[in-house]
Amino acid sequence: TCLQEVGWCSMLRLLTALVFAGPCLGFVPLLRGPLAPGASQRRIPELRMAATATSIAAVETLKFLTPDSARAVRETVGTPAYAYHLPTLKENAAAVLAFPHAYGLTPRFAMKSCPNAAILQLFSSMGLHFDASSTFEVRRAMAAGIPPENLSLSTQELGPDFENLVPLGLKINACSLQQLRRFGEKFPGSEVGIRFNPGLGSGGTGKTNVGGPSSSFGIWHELADDVAAIAEEFDLKVVRIHTHIGSGSDPAVWQRVSGMSLDLVRRFPDVSILNLGGGYKVGRMSDEGSTDLSVVGAPVKDQFVAFAEETGRELHLEIEPGTFLVANAGAVVCSVQDKVTTGSEGHTFLKLDAGMTDVLRPSLYGAQHPLVVVSSEPSRDADESTESVVVVGHCCESGDLLSCAPGEPETIDERAMKAAMCGDLLVVEGSGAYCSAMSTKNYNSFPEAPEVLVDDAGAVHVIRSRQPLEQIYSNEVSLDPGLFA
Repeated sequence: TCLQEVGWCSMLRLLTALVFAGPCLGFVPLLRGPLAPGASQRRIPELRMAATATSIAAVETLKFLTPDSARAVRETVGTPAYAYHLPTLKENAAAVLAFPHAYGLTPRFAMKSCPNAAILQLFSSMGLHFDASSTFEVRRAMAAGIPPENLSLSTQELGPDFENLVPLGLKINACSLQQLRRFGEKFPGSEVGIRFNPGLGSGGTGKTNVGGPSSSFGIWHELADDVAAIAEEFDLKVVRIHTHIGSGSDPAVWQRVSGMSLDLVRRFPDVSILNLGGGYKVGRMSDEGSTDLSVVGAPVKDQFVAFAEETGRELHLEIEPGTFLVANAGAVVCSVQDKVTTGSEGHTFLKLDAGMTDVLRPSLYGAQHPLVVVSSEPSRDADESTESVVVVGHCCESGDLLSCAPGEPETIDERAMKAAMCGDLLVVEGSGAYCSAMSTKNYNSFPEAPEVLVDDAGAVHVIRSRQPLEQIYSNEVSLDPGLFA
């Protein structure tokens, strides 16, 4: 039948792809996004004549860079390079500092999202404190000039260095009963914070949900009595309760968890600080919404007021935004290295000089980032011709995919964008959070990309140099060749 013939043809194409996949590691991606009518006639003769994107999605635009400033980044440090926008960082920090509160507020930047020293120093100058996820992050922040008393540690691994850091002023939130016991053994009679898993979580994806019974983060809320027993054993005063349910979480769930966290506070009479974490959703794509902090925070403020009226306890609020502060204040400026086709039944691919070594979120989560082509020559800036393409990274890994389907890292998805030529720039927007900080650094021995800060006037300031190749292997130790004989 025709259906059977189509099935056999599809299988033949799949087997052909496997045969010619070459030595690179990876899976065979699922295909998504049919070609526009007539695309096959345009794609085969010339790669630049790919299918016109008329029904895929809106063409994304630059957020803070201009074509000229994007080209200036390449002229200054080459590509790929991370670019951060000083005015946007300041604006976001001001919004965080204005978060509704009743009896005091300490915003802590989740430094794991973007730990560059210049970013930390900027936020510190504006009055923000910091949340660290390892003792190494604590040391890194201190090296950037952050006072240890402005640092709070909530970690899956309580490294032995905590014993040296607590006397300097570091605040600890015990994230397990074992961590609490270790803290008590070393610092009996001290004040301590407790991170609880409130029994409920929410995240942009399952991989960013850090609450509920499927999450190992924090002490399960039903073990509050065990917490109290250990605290009593070591004469510890629990002064801070911490909860965090995920990144990109539902504001309604976040507000509900606030109420659940207040119930935990009732169990510990010395608690004066409630830290509700972060996870405020930020829309990177043009059709995605972002959290309005004034809206999400107002009901929480009311809960604190009601709690004070009931108990006489006026709680200080802490929050830990990361993505909200930096996501849309950052971008990766890349160059289009190649443009290839897989024929009338396939796709047109743009190959970049960046990829999962710089932006891992699409390959890990199926996360969506705006991809914006910028002409290498100003004379072509006004050209409005578009095409639908698949954008891939430079790693020898078929999973190095920037234009994946939403939430489906293994499914390629065509994107509508300005028609590109080799040598043009491509800007990966929304890359300020969990990109430089979280990527497959040095895979295929690609050096770490530089980072720059773009100021109010558009000037480009280098805040991290490109990693020299020699640094990648500088810690390797050569052995006596006789060992291999």
